[in-house]
Parts: sequence; C-alpha cells; structure tokens
Amino acid sequence: MKVKKLFFAALLLCVSLCTYAQTEIGKGKAPVVGLKTNLPYWGTATFNAGLEFRLAKKWSLDIEAGFNPFDGKNDDGTYDRSLKHLRIQPELRYWFCEANNGHFLGLHVPYYLYNVADVKLIGLEDERREGWGAGVGLSYGYQWMLSKHWSMEATVGVGYIYFEYDRYPCTDCGNRETDRHKNYFGPTQAALNFIYLF
Repeated sequence: MKVKKLFFAALLLCVSLCTYAQTEIGKGKAPVVGLKTNLPYWGTATFNAGLEFRLAKKWSLDIEAGFNPFDGKNDDGTYDRSLKHLRIQPELRYWFCEANNGHFLGLHVPYYLYNVADVKLIGLEDERREGWGAGVGLSYGYQWMLSKHWSMEATVGVGYIYFEYDRYPCTDCGNRETDRHKNYFGPTQAALNFIYLF
C-alpha cells in the first residue's frame, strides 16, 4: 500500500513539473524576451538589469549586468567601505518544460571588475583589493508566471572564479602588493528576479 502511495505521489510530482500557465511556443504567442532585475542586489546599491532571449522551446540565453559606482573614497584620499564593481554574466539555460517557465539548469560565465574595501563579510576588513575575476558555474532556478507579462524567478549557482588583484593592506594606504591571485570555489550566483516578458 505504501509503495502505491509513493508511486502515485512521484507521478503527480513529475506531471506537475511539466505544467505551465503560458501559451506554447508552437502557437507563436509565448514571450521571446524578458527584461529583469535582481531585487536583493539593489540592497548593495548596485544598479542591475538583465535580458533573457528564448533560443528554442527549451533553451534561452540570459545576460545580466550589475554596476556599483560607489567607491567609498573620501576627499582626503582615504577609503571607507566600498563595493565598487562591474559584473557581467551570460548564462545558457535549459528549461525542463518550456523557456521562461518552471525549472531550469544553467551554465554561467561571470566576469568582474572590482575595487572593494573594508568588507568584513568577505574577509577584507581593513584592506582593499582592486582587480578582475572570471569563472564558470552551474545554476538551478525556477520561474513563476504571475500574469501574461510578469513573472518572478529564483536561482542559485555554484562554481569556480579566478581572481587577480592588487592588494592594499589597509584601506587608506598606497602600499600596493601586485600580482596576487585567488582561486575561489563556492556560491557564484543568488538571485530573486522580477521580470517583464515581451
């Protein structure tokens, strides 16, 4: 009896993965472009936007960019906390049911230019780093249709990023240590996107 209930629950779960609330692509009315923004990213004073293009029924290309112009530099040349950066991240996505709806897996390639200082959370208390980074990662996400043109998306990703930077051992001194690098393995993406579909 338990096996039948378990089988029935698994069957319902599989069927629900392929249900959707938007028009099928074959009928020519499904969205082909989405304009998005990552809501939590705004909490770091980072301007961000993205475009997602449907390539085929189950494939899309997402291109996101984030820019934080605030360097924390004072009039006397010293630095306060700074998260100044430019992030560009293309991602190829495979959708389990249909592009822009439901579950997806992604392959993303992030690129960063940055000048960060005095950020305890990432281990930069009382120091500044200026450089670039590039990597590759895998992501999983889900997109919910809210109406014909509006949707929400949650996604997380892990991967590898190579960082190359100049290190300044204190936030307001000019003693630069050059040719430093770091290999990073871990979370590379977390987003809650609000999307308008065209």
